[in-house]
Amino acid sequence: MQSNAVADVMEANLYVPTWVTGLVLSVLVFFVIIGGVRRIAGLAERLVPLMAVVYILGALVVIVVNIQAVPGALAHIVGDAFTGTAATGGFAGAAVMTAIRFGVARGIFSNEAGLGSAPIAHAAARTNDPVRQGTVAMLGTFIDTIIVCTMTALVIVLSGAWESGTSGAELTSVAFGDGVPGGNWVVTFGLIIFAFTTIVAWSYYGERCAEYLFGVKAIMPYRYLWVVLLFVGAVAKLGIVWLIADVLNALMAIPNLIALLALSGTIFAVTRDYFAREESSR
Repeated sequence: MQSNAVADVMEANLYVPTWVTGLVLSVLVFFVIIGGVRRIAGLAERLVPLMAVVYILGALVVIVVNIQAVPGALAHIVGDAFTGTAATGGFAGAAVMTAIRFGVARGIFSNEAGLGSAPIAHAAARTNDPVRQGTVAMLGTFIDTIIVCTMTALVIVLSGAWESGTSGAELTSVAFGDGVPGGNWVVTFGLIIFAFTTIVAWSYYGERCAEYLFGVKAIMPYRYLWVVLLFVGAVAKLGIVWLIADVLNALMAIPNLIALLALSGTIFAVTRDYFAREESSR
């Protein structure tokens, strides 16, 4: 999905063919996860905070300039979500259930809540208490969904880009371009950095899973397959990519949610104990 988003916005803003973007991304990721050239990933990781700040500031500029229209924009978003007329999602004539289905699917893709992916990274963190680390993990979901996604949605509506007929990463690029001078370039280069680091991170997640299921011998074949599918994702149609992403996310979420329910007693007990200790130490 990330490679498709990058290819989409590169074609829209720089007229770079999707297969060229896919090839370049595949080569860079190949060097990082197979060739061991970690400096590329390290540079991208250092740029992420800067690009995140620039993105949020750009969104804030659009929102502040159009502050009087914000209540109407929020009402428009909520109203159209439940009347089946949300143009950006292609829901014309759809029922409320369909709108909710797509909203939940896109939300899960954005914040990964319930997929069990983020714990792979959080488990490697150096911390004295799992509850504290879990709280940090939940904060990430809140920031991603409630703050960043809401700001992006407001920019799309306030700029009028939602009526442009575009979708995906190109829609966000058009919205920022209309709302802020040079805003489309902020989205373009920000998306490249965000997508690249996400691709590298997810390759690590999958690698750990492949190693657990099939042993160390599965790591290299997995890495080669990852690079190949990265190129395929860049040149595939957006609708097909979204469909595959939604199905695979569901296949991840279902067993993980079952496990969470089964372990809920332990989770509640450990959480109560942690906050009781925190309260007594004050």
